[in-house]
Amino acid sequence: MKKIKNVVSMLILLFVLTACANESDRDKETISLQKMEWTDIENEAKGTTVRMYMWGGDEGINRYMDEWVAPRVEEKYGITFERVPMDTPEQLKKLINEKRANQTEGNMDIIWINGENFKNAKENELIYGPFTEILPNVQKYVDMEALDVQYDFGTEVEGLEVPWGKVQFAFQYNEEKVKNPPSTFEELKQWVIENPGKFTYPDPSDFSGNAFLRQLFYESVGDVQKILDKGYDENFAIENSQEMWEYLNEIKPYLWREGKTYPNNLTELDRLYSQGEVYITMGYNEARAEKFIKKGIFPESTQSFILESGSIGNTHFLAIPFNSPNKQGAMTVINFLLTPDAQLTKLESTYWGENTVLDPLKLSSEEKASLEAIDRGDSVLPAETLKKYIKPEIHAEYVTWLKENWVNEVVQTK
Repeated sequence: MKKIKNVVSMLILLFVLTACANESDRDKETISLQKMEWTDIENEAKGTTVRMYMWGGDEGINRYMDEWVAPRVEEKYGITFERVPMDTPEQLKKLINEKRANQTEGNMDIIWINGENFKNAKENELIYGPFTEILPNVQKYVDMEALDVQYDFGTEVEGLEVPWGKVQFAFQYNEEKVKNPPSTFEELKQWVIENPGKFTYPDPSDFSGNAFLRQLFYESVGDVQKILDKGYDENFAIENSQEMWEYLNEIKPYLWREGKTYPNNLTELDRLYSQGEVYITMGYNEARAEKFIKKGIFPESTQSFILESGSIGNTHFLAIPFNSPNKQGAMTVINFLLTPDAQLTKLESTYWGENTVLDPLKLSSEEKASLEAIDRGDSVLPAETLKKYIKPEIHAEYVTWLKENWVNEVVQTK
């Protein structure tokens, strides 16, 4: 019996020592790269292959990576860039299996990630870092004090991922019907009361309907930082949501169909807007109206507005797996993806059309002029306006909490 105990103790000690050794190796690698000159990192990346695992379901995004990014990183750095289509949850499963097998060298160099996937990756130590301070373009162009950069759906980033792009929640309206769009939730309430039947929002089981509630939740709490500091806290939510529920019940009788029913999703709300039944729609993309205007679905008089209390921004990021075989190459490519040239090209509707993560205030006069010269469409708000009012996403569990409590607090309230 004593022998068995000794063997068990030795195995536990061996496991602890191995874990400590692996942790020590990771720390040494991080410190080593942090001490390197950036030019040395780029030089070590020359002649290597960088594999980026990412969702591959959008033709414009794929074209941007294959036709624009790949040839330029090869020409500039001698790096062969390979885009590997794979959904993020599958990427994480692969990394978890490799970590369990103590596979210190995998084949993933960069992953495209955010939200719950980042939270899981961080908690399971599947990603390398911190590394953001190493990248020159992060320091030069990104506002690292911005909350939507510091937090990823309520999880602190702590240098483990680099912002790559973002979209923001915005309202779209018919300026022929709405002469002075509201700028606050109070003004929106007054407009709804004065224009009965011409406003509604999707059921919060829909992502856009839920985003509308989250913005109102921020208003009810008074400061999004309080929510970020708390994390997900049901008691906190109950105590700080009464103003939100009162607001929704006050406007309910003046909504489309007197609030007795709601559009099931954003597609239904867009249809009501396009048919003139309501004068305002909404969505989680500040440039979303342009494609509908061009197709003749939305009226040409469609414009956008956001509220001064804030516009939720969904930032997505790039991270390096813990066992990337080419961390220098990964950093070099990520740094390139944050150049004004790469970010502004990605912003063009011919490729992707989403908003840049670069701080317009940090751009040179020439770069600012290039940004302003990009025609995102008349319905898209200026970059400076979007940046001024952007608010970060909060813990993902609030999405479920709001959806479930809305039924009790609003739908079932007479």
